[in-house]
Amino acid sequence: MDIDISIDAEETSTVIKDFIKTYIENSKSKGVVIGLSGGIDSAVTAVLCKQVLGDNKVNCIFMPEETTPEIDYKHYNLFNEKYKLKEHIIDISKIVKDIFDKCLIKPDKYSLANIKARTRMILLYEYANMKNCLVCGTSNKSEILIGYFTKYGDGGVDIMPIGDLYKTQVYELARFLKIPKEIIKKPPSAGLWKDQSDEKELKISYSKLDLILAGLERKIEIKDIANFVNVKISEVERIRKMRVKSEHKKRSALIPKVGLRTPGYDWRSPILKD
Repeated sequence: MDIDISIDAEETSTVIKDFIKTYIENSKSKGVVIGLSGGIDSAVTAVLCKQVLGDNKVNCIFMPEETTPEIDYKHYNLFNEKYKLKEHIIDISKIVKDIFDKCLIKPDKYSLANIKARTRMILLYEYANMKNCLVCGTSNKSEILIGYFTKYGDGGVDIMPIGDLYKTQVYELARFLKIPKEIIKKPPSAGLWKDQSDEKELKISYSKLDLILAGLERKIEIKDIANFVNVKISEVERIRKMRVKSEHKKRSALIPKVGLRTPGYDWRSPILKD
């Protein structure tokens, strides 16, 4: 048995850029707004948008706060020096503090992290509304499948160009696009609290996580996935349960069926229509 998730980076790039071009044209919008973080996912997304839409239709907003690592500032500047896209910086520290102070129950670090993500979503959409643009998300397939994102935060977007790429596939695409090596080599982190690390928080490397998710996607037996990835069966079960428990984050709010056709259930509308 083999679980191969390698991609043809050139073909993948073409498919994603065709998606971006078609969706932007059909929506009659003037471009995209991207929350740039200094990390690999937003860098890959921004470059793909730049290649298909051009510099003037890609708006990047960096929204640091007091726990944002210094390396993210450095890589944000490095990215902008190379690609020279429209860029803005908004420090959200005061906004986050104001919300924190108004909370009925003082948030722990996880709830506070969600507040930060949702604050960024609000600012991205305000800018997009005023510029007649779409908010372009930067989440990858690994994050989406296990719910490793904030509902109505970084998950609150109009399109997700790399949403069907596992994290390890994003790295392949990043190398093809010649994203700066410093950004590619940086350990993945959302920077939502001090010394936060994706893999430390998830308790698994992305290389193993992606193989487990790909095995589940292919409906391979759990014991066979565990043998191939060289992890315990309980670890595959843990990831499977993360995927199941986070299903609500990937769907619109549930609606009880009353009418003939119900939004989000059996009212199927084309995603793209001329």
